[in-house]
Amino acid sequence: MGAHHSHSHDHHHEAARSFNSVFAIAVCMTLVYTIVEAGFAIAADSMSLLADAVHNLGDVLGLVLAWIANWLLTLPARKRYSYGFKRTTIIASLANAFILVATSAVIAYESIYKLFNLTAVNETIVIVMGIIGIFVNVSASLLFMRGAKDDINIKGAFLHLMADALILVGVVISAILIHFTHWHWIDPVIGLLIVVIVLWGTWGLLRDSVILLIDAIPHYIDYVGVRQYLHDLPGVTAVHDLHIWGLSTREVALTAHLIMPEKKLSDAEFREINEKLHHEFRISHATLQVETGSEDNPCIRMETC
Repeated sequence: MGAHHSHSHDHHHEAARSFNSVFAIAVCMTLVYTIVEAGFAIAADSMSLLADAVHNLGDVLGLVLAWIANWLLTLPARKRYSYGFKRTTIIASLANAFILVATSAVIAYESIYKLFNLTAVNETIVIVMGIIGIFVNVSASLLFMRGAKDDINIKGAFLHLMADALILVGVVISAILIHFTHWHWIDPVIGLLIVVIVLWGTWGLLRDSVILLIDAIPHYIDYVGVRQYLHDLPGVTAVHDLHIWGLSTREVALTAHLIMPEKKLSDAEFREINEKLHHEFRISHATLQVETGSEDNPCIRMETC
């Protein structure tokens, strides 16, 4: 006997749909700025500004991937794809992390090269472009703030844009220092510092993406608490074959066998359990199988789970 909880599906689709326009605005804003920034970085001969432009390009590609995945999240399930295309959000967040690692390697190489081949920097261009960039990135990141806590795909977009804004603060400060001290080595050093910041921020995204991809329990799910809650339900003597995994960056699924020798669960009780799992443990897609646990027909998963 099983039960499904599906009232939150429409909510998830609606939430994903509401972010499609946000992605469109953010992609347009950051792409236009990145192209202009790269042009001025070459004109100013600034490694830190060019490093940020390359990083921004990685972010634009990441935003596009996240946008596509977010759109696929809104598509309904079909015959062969019974869960829809939810998992593409996990692949997008993983690709996003790899893009950032790749762009960081390019920035590091260019910064080290410039450190040993110092050239003058046009600080005025760097300062003006940096201040414009801070405004663009903060504005774009605030669009994603609402969904960042519920979806690592949205969180990835939010963190990237906020990191860009912070990096540009460093770029502007370095340009001001160069203007007053004429220490041109500051520019490539800031470029290398950007790489460290980017890689530090990317690690969390990479870890969370891999956890979801291999069907591990998402880090924010209290597995022990969920197991204890199911075990403490009236009439339950054991919980077997409990599995919790991420269907997408936004939805978590659960399956479990409840051993109940004396009673069965009513539809109202199933609904109550599902609502508790959803609101207290953030599990939106629960399937429960009730068994009596008789010696003649023992739970086949009792030993393996």
